[in-house]
Amino acid sequence: MTRTLRVATDVGGTFTDLVAFEIGEGGAPTIRTAKSDTTPPNFEQGVLDVLEKGGVDPAEVDFLAHGTTVVINALTERKGVTVGLITTEGFRDTLEIARGNRPDFFNLFYEKPKPFVPRYLRRELPGRMTYQGQELAPLDLAPLAGIVADFKAEGVQAVAISLLHAYANPAHEEAALAELRRLWPEVPAVAAHQIAREWREYERTNTAVLSAYVQPVAERYLTRLAEGLKAKGLKGQPYIMQSNCGVDTLEATARTPITMVESGPASGFWGAAELGRLIGEPNVLALDIGGTTAKCSLIEDGQVKILTDYWIERDRRSAGYPIMVPVVDLVEIGNGGGSIAWVDDFDKLHVGPQSAGASPGPAAYGRGGDQATTTDANLWLGRINRDYFCGGAIDADMEAAEKALAAVGAKLGVSTSEAAQGIIRIANNNMVNALKLVSLNRGHDPRDFSLVAFGGGGGMHAVALGQELGVKRVIIPYGASVFSAWGMMMSDLRRDYFVTRLSGLEAGAAAGIDAAFAGTEDQARAQFATEGIEAGKVKLQRFGKFRYQNQEHTVEVPLPATITDDGLTAISEDFHDTYEREYTYRLPAPVEMVGLHVVASAEVGKLTMHEAPLGPEDATPAVKGKRMVDYALEGTHEATIYDGEKLAPGMSFPGPAVIEDPGATIVIHPGNAARVDGFGNIHISL
Repeated sequence: MTRTLRVATDVGGTFTDLVAFEIGEGGAPTIRTAKSDTTPPNFEQGVLDVLEKGGVDPAEVDFLAHGTTVVINALTERKGVTVGLITTEGFRDTLEIARGNRPDFFNLFYEKPKPFVPRYLRRELPGRMTYQGQELAPLDLAPLAGIVADFKAEGVQAVAISLLHAYANPAHEEAALAELRRLWPEVPAVAAHQIAREWREYERTNTAVLSAYVQPVAERYLTRLAEGLKAKGLKGQPYIMQSNCGVDTLEATARTPITMVESGPASGFWGAAELGRLIGEPNVLALDIGGTTAKCSLIEDGQVKILTDYWIERDRRSAGYPIMVPVVDLVEIGNGGGSIAWVDDFDKLHVGPQSAGASPGPAAYGRGGDQATTTDANLWLGRINRDYFCGGAIDADMEAAEKALAAVGAKLGVSTSEAAQGIIRIANNNMVNALKLVSLNRGHDPRDFSLVAFGGGGGMHAVALGQELGVKRVIIPYGASVFSAWGMMMSDLRRDYFVTRLSGLEAGAAAGIDAAFAGTEDQARAQFATEGIEAGKVKLQRFGKFRYQNQEHTVEVPLPATITDDGLTAISEDFHDTYEREYTYRLPAPVEMVGLHVVASAEVGKLTMHEAPLGPEDATPAVKGKRMVDYALEGTHEATIYDGEKLAPGMSFPGPAVIEDPGATIVIHPGNAARVDGFGNIHISL
């Protein structure tokens, strides 16, 4: 009998996850999951470890998808390489001038974020394009040989090229890149047009710089991963998860690794969208609570929103750094299971953003950690089973957890239990605020959405968050602790093409707009063709970026496959409606398109899920026992404890209850009711 084995691995800040689907002819898939510690700086070892722990032989794998935090870690920890920048004459300081936005507005001593390339490594080439892509002055490559010599002397390890208005016409960048590779073939190099074809020179330039900064690190990692898997017998090449909710080939990712800057969160949110489609819930608030961070995104009508306005290290005190690549629209905060609780000089309790990570981890891990974390608080309050900690893999060090929590309580003048309750309540409040940023702040009513929570901590906090927001219901996916890896198995080979193109919506404009889309679609088909994918298998979707004429803010609107003059009015109305929902008003002003967005995708091993028939409602066979659980706000109750591995489709039961499986714990509050659907997901009514 023919058997297919599909595997996804996801490297997180604390754990590396695995999901393996073994599919026989006509049968339901056998699903295996596993978790192992993430192993920085040799992240590929964690992948090999989790494959071994999950009993997966790479030689038997037919399809492997992989997501990783290696790029975002290299950026935030400043572990990239020395980069040289080549730009247009007179624009050497664009990277340092940056933008005038000052989040810490009243700080007279505010300093802009330090650029990743110091001024002495930023060089210029004569030549100029106009914003319409016309050559104003020819490119002079004569100085390039001297620039290369200087870069070599200064120890430059990668080069970024960003020339003015290359988004409109990349000819000068292409020529400069070709000459650089002739003069210095061994250096990793990237030109801005290879990543971004949108206006805004600072954002384009910084994106090219950051891609060059991580390219040797990412390429080395991906090469070691591919070699390690090949040595273990993997026949094909792994596909790499991208920030746009799709996967791409290893070769394409290695050329521009910045595209996987948020590959881990993207896979989880895509999985949430696919899950919503499976169970008839197209409007979803997706929440991923891991060991280090909590991330959330809003999914409307089954569509994950993809943006290029992405920034790292942006907070109330720093402007951060822009990365102009397609990234799922998300909000990320430093609140996870390992987030550290601390008391400031004004006796105010905080949770995060600092994290205990995997080593030493929470105090209860018994690895030397002495600071209280969210996990320690959940353990102390009985929400996590001290006798089944981490699925029984770790003996909970309750003495260390108590000591760490008591230290927090002593600073606040409260008991150990009150300190633990406070930690849970503040962590929940932080996550509610993040969920409001992607819903209420964007003009969406959470009551129209269901909350899909996953990650190791998703089920622990989801009900409290859902009750605060008033969502329709809370859904905890099957295999929630490794759900991001499952999302990769539902992803297509996908590329997003963003191109700046200014156009009004007056009569006669449709032909030019349609031609611009057609040209970009031809480019997409050609790129897929080089990888052996036929044009007929490539699915194309059109979106347009629109604004009120001469205004700064834009919104994206889905467009039909063919754009005609008759359809421009409907497009304009869609823009008005979308704009009003996001910004609360509309204007009697002309509408113009400022850019096009083409999504090109093709299936490369996507799973087809089958729903199991529902059985008896009685969940008694899954009961493990009872214990007292402190629900932080609702007081302490005797909760029924269920074995998650024994829950079957159709079973239902009331709260207070706790579901335990080796990877996650689901806390069901008093007054809630839970049921198991045909896919093994837990639906909790509030």
